[in-house]
Amino acid sequence: MGYQVILFDLDGTLTDPKVGITKSVQYALAKFAIHEPDLEKLVPFIGPPLVESFQEFYSLSREEAVAGVGYYREYFTQAGMFENAVYPGTREMLALLSGTGKKLLVATSKPTVYSQQIIEHFNLPQFFQLIVGSNLDGSRIHKDEIISYILTELNCMEKKDIVMVGDRKHDVIGAQKNSIDSIAVQYGYGTVKELQDAGPTYMAATVDELTELLRV
Repeated sequence: MGYQVILFDLDGTLTDPKVGITKSVQYALAKFAIHEPDLEKLVPFIGPPLVESFQEFYSLSREEAVAGVGYYREYFTQAGMFENAVYPGTREMLALLSGTGKKLLVATSKPTVYSQQIIEHFNLPQFFQLIVGSNLDGSRIHKDEIISYILTELNCMEKKDIVMVGDRKHDVIGAQKNSIDSIAVQYGYGTVKELQDAGPTYMAATVDELTELLRV
């Protein structure tokens, strides 16, 4: 291994955003007279691009899904963003890795502006050299696009020295499309089957296991 550059997904990898995201989706669906009292049913929204999830899970049209993202943001920016928690052991992991000279970056489908606010809210900015997410206009929402942008920014780094860490198949597939390794974490929101089927380079069941993989 010996990765020198580590790209971290945010939701389900660094932080547990379950309450904030599901409540934001619940709020947005209500605008379409879709009332979903069970937040557990909205957990699949964690990770993938929202506009696609609204279409896939609730059969909204593309136009409705775009509007749904706008409603989602109404709640998310006021409350949902901070109904969130850093996974235990994550801060210690980041301090250890950054202390050994590794470059740490955030690569998330969440809009960059929200991601930066969340990282700042939890007092984590000192660990990251760059935070890259999607754009508010709906562009650069797929993980492969986000990773590609980061690789362009890194310029001269060799791909064998770079790894993507995430909890959903989208993280693994995005890494594969950019010819870099991936580590799938099992403590987030992707099922073990989803992750195994995607074919990550490594899997980590806990933050401690992830730390051991990355500290080498």
